[in-house]
Amino acid sequence: MNRICLFLCAALFAGCCGRVVPASEEIAVIPRPAGIECGEGFFTLRAATPVRLSDPSLETACEAWTAVFREVFSRKPELHAAEPADGAVNFALCDTLAPEAYRLEINPQRIEIHAGDAAGALHAVQSLRQLLPAEVYGAGRIRAVELPAVVISDRPAMAYRGLMLDVARHFFTVDEVKRTLDLMALHKLNVFHWHLTDDQGWRIEIRKYPELTRIGSVRKRTLIGKDPGGEYDETTRYDGTPHGGYYTQDEIREVVGYAARRGITIIPEIEFPGHAVAALASYPSLGCTGERFAVRETWDIDDRVFCVGREETFRFIEEVLAEVAELFPSRLIHIGGDECPTKAWARCPHCRARMRAEGLTHERQLQGYATARIERFLQQHGRTLIGWDEILDGGVTPSSVVMSWRGTEGGVRAARQGNRVVMAPTDYCYFDYYQTADTTGEPLAWGGCLPVQKVYAFDPYAGLTAAERACVLGVQANLWTEYIADFRQVQYMLLPRLAALCEVGWCGSGGDYPEFLRRLERLRGVYDAEGYVYARHVFAQ
Repeated sequence: MNRICLFLCAALFAGCCGRVVPASEEIAVIPRPAGIECGEGFFTLRAATPVRLSDPSLETACEAWTAVFREVFSRKPELHAAEPADGAVNFALCDTLAPEAYRLEINPQRIEIHAGDAAGALHAVQSLRQLLPAEVYGAGRIRAVELPAVVISDRPAMAYRGLMLDVARHFFTVDEVKRTLDLMALHKLNVFHWHLTDDQGWRIEIRKYPELTRIGSVRKRTLIGKDPGGEYDETTRYDGTPHGGYYTQDEIREVVGYAARRGITIIPEIEFPGHAVAALASYPSLGCTGERFAVRETWDIDDRVFCVGREETFRFIEEVLAEVAELFPSRLIHIGGDECPTKAWARCPHCRARMRAEGLTHERQLQGYATARIERFLQQHGRTLIGWDEILDGGVTPSSVVMSWRGTEGGVRAARQGNRVVMAPTDYCYFDYYQTADTTGEPLAWGGCLPVQKVYAFDPYAGLTAAERACVLGVQANLWTEYIADFRQVQYMLLPRLAALCEVGWCGSGGDYPEFLRRLERLRGVYDAEGYVYARHVFAQ
């Protein structure tokens, strides 16, 4: 009997102790919501506040809220499959809301999340997360948290809001890729572009071609710093350490599923016909000379590309893409298509014969031929080709999607001829550039200078008519990793620039930059709680 009394007293004490964290005065959410109506009072969130789910399709959003709830109260909330009620966080599907749209209402009686689909509910959770006062993270024992009464009605302006991570130049583990996906979900990004192959490494298991990972996934050494003369001569220094890694097909499926539960689609990129040295090191007969190469140890553009005169090359790439399509449900499949020199093709008898057979007059047309052929193959498998804007140079079909990186000019040109476009220009979206002009103490970067304020000023519709704007699917940040060897630097290069670009994609443009910085302070609290590495100098402005 005494033990029971002691237990009840301890439970009562635990429920009464701990602090109540008051609501923040300012509604600060990134990306900026489409509509905010402030109310009177606040809802008190407690460890006993349950979740009520009226539609099972929103279970992933409940999982996301559970993770946030656990950070605050060190326990999971009770989950009930039931209609909305007072005193609860309620999730409901609303057929009048568009995909990815949501309505978050907080009043003194309850929290209501209505969403057009699971993705919308996930976005609502991220907004709710940012409404939590920063003090709740790492504050010790908390009895309750006050959340301000508000109605947020929101939906994205752009359907495609992406991040590209290059894992070919430097490999990142499955856990690090998942961590990247979590970071994307926080910023309401919905497309992860996974750059899986390049001259310096092949990172995806293809069961029909095992040499791609046995040989092509490992380079013997890596360039240290930047080549001082730009010639890769005797002054060039290397680390002398093999660098490698790849993802098995089971790991790919695991990551694809992890992303899907966060409302993120993964687009794989398999480079063709350039950036092929790792593949040619594995299967030399796919090149114009048949010569065996080593996986490339330096950066920049390589003349050694796939031979598009050989039928064997097309058999190879089609069989690779067939396995890729089985792993990735994405409608879009990225084939690269950038930076493909034609020097080898000009000397190759097989490529010259292909030109004669197809009635081509110059080597660059060979890339257009190859791209169109691969596009037909992808279409037969229910997929759509996407490539970097060089695919325009060799001629491209109207159904192709163009990713504009050499400025926005390629995107404008593509939109004017009716192609769908993703804007990812170097000037605004290349996050391997320095974050500040003062590079003292900054990690080594590719070059350039892309501060947060410039990212926020990006206008993805510049130069387009209203009709042409409809061709712009969205925007994408690109993180090339020649000089990014560890995941701490990945985070540093992304944050907080990713917050600026996510708002451009969500709203269609930036807004008042000082006001954005004020809201960014709230998001900074989440960065700190999650242990993310970010550029702190931005907050000293």
